[in-house]
Amino acid sequence: MKERILPEFQDFLLSRSLVPEKNVSFYAYWVSKFLAFSNRNEDLGPDLRFQKFLNQLQSQKKIADWQIRQAEEALRLYIHHFLDGNTSILSPNLPQKKLPDPSEILVEMREAIRIKHYSYRTERSYMDWVERFFHYISQVKKKDIHLAGLDSGDIKDFLSYLALTKRVSSSTQNQAFNALLFLFRDVLKTELGDLSKTVRAKRGQRLPVTLSPEEVQKLFNHLKGLNLLILQLLYGSGLRLMELARLRVKDIDFGQDLVFVRGSKGDKDRTTILPETVKKILKSHLDEVKKLHDKDLAGGYGEVYLPDALERKYPNAAKEWGWQYVFPSSKLSVDPRGGKIRRHHISEKTIQNAVKEAVRKAGIAKHASVHTLRHSFATHLLMNGVNIREIQNLLGHKHLETTMIYTHVLRDMVSVPKSPLDNLYNKKPL
Repeated sequence: MKERILPEFQDFLLSRSLVPEKNVSFYAYWVSKFLAFSNRNEDLGPDLRFQKFLNQLQSQKKIADWQIRQAEEALRLYIHHFLDGNTSILSPNLPQKKLPDPSEILVEMREAIRIKHYSYRTERSYMDWVERFFHYISQVKKKDIHLAGLDSGDIKDFLSYLALTKRVSSSTQNQAFNALLFLFRDVLKTELGDLSKTVRAKRGQRLPVTLSPEEVQKLFNHLKGLNLLILQLLYGSGLRLMELARLRVKDIDFGQDLVFVRGSKGDKDRTTILPETVKKILKSHLDEVKKLHDKDLAGGYGEVYLPDALERKYPNAAKEWGWQYVFPSSKLSVDPRGGKIRRHHISEKTIQNAVKEAVRKAGIAKHASVHTLRHSFATHLLMNGVNIREIQNLLGHKHLETTMIYTHVLRDMVSVPKSPLDNLYNKKPL
């Protein structure tokens, strides 16, 4: 009789009816494969080991997608239920060793980021902050990373340095902190201690800059062609900069007047308004984009980047019309990750420059940016009586408190009290 694989785990699944009896042995099989993989990759943390194992399965064409989903579920049941989250069993205490050189750490950092399928923008940002951190440690603190290692005190000193010496904003300091947190937890496999004594850059409450409807119209009067279409969509749909840049053809629903925003902030999908005003010009624009795509296909190109494992699941999708960017770049370029020649989406700098130039020509003195159009979208909806919950959904805010800031803006815009100076001079004579 053949010995059962991981009999205790199989009994655990059966006793709790967590999976159908016919699948129990398969779940145990995937866990046994993962444990063998873990023994060969003891230098990786549990989370990275988990993700790297699944990525390795995905790279094997003979393994179907449903099997990968089954393997992932099996691992989650094993770790979070059978082991009750005790990943120390998967992470034996290794002897203390010297850290590799910073250049080697950066290579591991990039690999860890890509294993977790972070965006290329996040990769560049995290890598940049870690490089700055290493420069600070070696040049300012005069510490040899290879020999002395790194600890939470180094993070405290660096964040305090950013706040006190460089006087960075709170959002910039938080970005640096997130990058270093990833470095320590996912690459160096080091848990950080108490960081409460770190000097943090503080930011008081700020009201968003918004434009009045008249100022928005004035802005549009100084635009034409593609730039006008882009800014009208930003304002008319309440899109973030990168949400607009990453729009795919399939995300525009002309029949239902909807724009589908995929994998946005917090990796969430949502729908927002497709303004009737732009539908005709947007259709005409897409006709031109289709001609460009057909030209690329004829030249042996016509491929776009697909997120996560979609490229593997749908090998021909990258060249399909529905997956093309609504606002593609004017040039083909080499993908920095895969090395393939592709047509990327329009550069965010192009959109930012268009807004900056239009604001200048319109003579608007406010510090208006691309995001100002999103703020204006929310505020003007409130002015038109749209429910705050509906606005929250259209903007994709996780918490209602985030959307509530626009009620303060609206109050200041429509309920400005009369100055006592005006009352003094407008007072009717007795």
